[in-house]
Amino acid sequence: QVQVVESGGGLVQPGESLRLSCTASGIRFGITSMDWYRQAPGKERELVAAIPRFDNAKYADSLKGRFTISRDNAKNTVYLQMSSLEPDDTAVYYCNVRSRSPLGTQYDYWGQGTQVTVSS
Repeated sequence: QVQVVESGGGLVQPGESLRLSCTASGIRFGITSMDWYRQAPGKERELVAAIPRFDNAKYADSLKGRFTISRDNAKNTVYLQMSSLEPDDTAVYYCNVRSRSPLGTQYDYWGQGTQVTVSS
């Protein structure tokens, strides 16, 4: 059974930092990318950062310099270090794990999301 579990969300004040974690298990085929998305109230889900297995990390342009994505392949875990948080960063943060079968079929698995609230 596939499980994608996020953790680390919470309530922080503006300017503070937070670290999110996401661990995947039960995935049959090789993981090609582990990504973070977020969805604020009334807005569409957007890509925050992505870290392909064999490529450099990518970030939403508006977040460069404040967020850092990293990955532990041995643990099938991806992290999102968020610093200098702003109220506009308030959202549910979702982890997406992408895998590909030997025949090239792509699979996407989503976590349940973790709430990040930035407020004074």
